[in-house]
Amino acid sequence: MLACTAARRIYTAPRFSRTFLRQGCNRSLSSLATEQKPSSGPSSRVVLSGIQPTGIPHLGNLLGALLNWVDLQKHAGPADNLLFSIVGWHALTLPQDPRTLRTSRRDILAVLLAIGIDPERSIVFHQDENPNHTELAWILNCMTPMGKLRRMTTWKSRLAASRNASDDTEVDESLLNAGLFTYPVLQAADILVYKATHVPVGEDQQQHLELCRDLAEIFNRTFKSEAPLFPLPQHVATPSRRILSLKDPSSKMSKSSPDTQSRILLTDTGAQIHAKVRGAVTDSISGITYDPKNRPGTANLLTILAACTGEDAVAVAERYCNKGHGHLKADVAEAVEEMIKKPRAEFERLKGETGYLTAVANVGAAKAREISEATMREIRARVGLV
Repeated sequence: MLACTAARRIYTAPRFSRTFLRQGCNRSLSSLATEQKPSSGPSSRVVLSGIQPTGIPHLGNLLGALLNWVDLQKHAGPADNLLFSIVGWHALTLPQDPRTLRTSRRDILAVLLAIGIDPERSIVFHQDENPNHTELAWILNCMTPMGKLRRMTTWKSRLAASRNASDDTEVDESLLNAGLFTYPVLQAADILVYKATHVPVGEDQQQHLELCRDLAEIFNRTFKSEAPLFPLPQHVATPSRRILSLKDPSSKMSKSSPDTQSRILLTDTGAQIHAKVRGAVTDSISGITYDPKNRPGTANLLTILAACTGEDAVAVAERYCNKGHGHLKADVAEAVEEMIKKPRAEFERLKGETGYLTAVANVGAAKAREISEATMREIRARVGLV
């Protein structure tokens, strides 16, 4: 079996200070919020990203986004500001059960802490607890050409995923609501209200980041001053390739798929992981090669293994060139289990600590509002609302 003790992506549980754990639920928000003032200076970055509270993250979420946030936190400079948001307003663009959404908001916060996001280093908050996001979104909506929004294509893929359609040709505008149509503008507001300079997003969101840059330029040109108000945020590429469905490697791994065997969740046990990987779709070709076009199922397993060990998928494939899929699947399952077992245990511990999670969320929201309110004062002044 594959030895994973040196895997790059094995993270230990977050180590919170005893002071934060003991006092977080009792101290005033004002005293806690002042402990992490936003840095400033020509060399500082403002890094922002978000995740929707729509269920327990799967392996694709972890490898494609969340564990990269931990990497960003680990390698951030002392002057960098890191903001990680749970974007509840974006979740509302598709129908949600209120009780489930309420639980999912808390669970996603617990997940972020469990994988290693440190609330003493990064600002972790619920987007829907900061009204500055929606205020700026309205201002930007009033400046956004309809043509730009019509060129956004992700609403079709989101609708297709929510309806378990095979592709986005099966949905049309009759299913589209105004919130889903304009959510790229809210996403731009999420970024610009903190004057974010770097945004780690997946390939499917790059189009939205380009819209964000366009809107920042439109605002800067329309409301000129001595200096532009908004920086133009840069895309931060994530090193991992897209993780595909274990049952249909023509599509990405998804929480909305009706086949629960198609995805590996953070909460899956070791036995469940081994069973799901063992049942993953591959092919009947002898030997193992990395060929995403002609052997997508096999390539997906190699991608997962490479992401777990911090290696290149082609190099991993070379080790298995004379081995079969059974050997590869066993090693993939072992690597995934080794990677997530500590975060899984930490999540199970944290999700019951509702008082602590509430305290973390309150502190994060207070810090986020402090930063964004300074931006909104400038915006209101420039557009004439004060």
